[in-house]
Amino acid sequence: LLAKNNRLGGPGSLPKGLGQAPLARSLRVLNLSGNRFAEVPPALLQLRGLRSLSLGGNRLHSIPPDIQELRSLDFLYLGGNFITSIPPELAKLPSLKYLVLCDNKIQSIPPQLSQLHSLRSLSLHNNLLTYLPREILNLVHLEELSLRGNPLVVRFVRDLTYNPPSLQELAGRTVKTRNVPYAPSDLPENLVRYLSLASNCPNPKCGGVYFDSCVRQIKFVDFCGKYRLPLMHYLCSPECSSPFSSASQSSTSQSESDSEDEASVAAHRMQKVLLG
Repeated sequence: LLAKNNRLGGPGSLPKGLGQAPLARSLRVLNLSGNRFAEVPPALLQLRGLRSLSLGGNRLHSIPPDIQELRSLDFLYLGGNFITSIPPELAKLPSLKYLVLCDNKIQSIPPQLSQLHSLRSLSLHNNLLTYLPREILNLVHLEELSLRGNPLVVRFVRDLTYNPPSLQELAGRTVKTRNVPYAPSDLPENLVRYLSLASNCPNPKCGGVYFDSCVRQIKFVDFCGKYRLPLMHYLCSPECSSPFSSASQSSTSQSESDSEDEASVAAHRMQKVLLG
């Protein structure tokens, strides 16, 4: 169904019964680009058989979490809107291969996007991104990543703000790093859950964990031997920052820990990295 470049957008602008059987399961392609939709019409989220959805050039400010219901989608075009954030639920589209979010106002990418294991192309150009989550390295089938027109940092940046860990966090770190034995019946339920939320520090020389208090640090990772992209890392303490600071030196020098991430990004993994 092609209905692009019209004035659709108000109540009743879509055909009645669009989200009902049998159309809900039989419609494969829907193009509503170039209209006036301020939100994704709820009826579209009932089109469970949809494989291609285009809503570019509208007036969208957000992506509804229920987008996850369109599990057959392999092409999603939302470029040219006013979207400021990406819901984690977008990562629950197992068939998605092409995701276009260019020309919006997106400031960050949720790490859950790394769960889009079928993704081939990701267009993020002309947004407000300053870094990428390090989990993006897990997109093993990604062939094209478009980032031009973003204020991506051009030099190594370290976040100097660090809130000291609470007593609960210090105790939790001790329990996890020293493998203190405990049974669920030994602790209140909220503490058992808290201990299950420990995250491992990515510094290979550390071996520590963190819960709520961490150091945010941007690290440059080499893609295809040509581009260095800023990825966000979360460390357990400021002391873990130094082994990751190789990018603060000249681009030709590397420290002994110049990242296992860099070695893991093979050229064939990312055929095109478009930075402008």
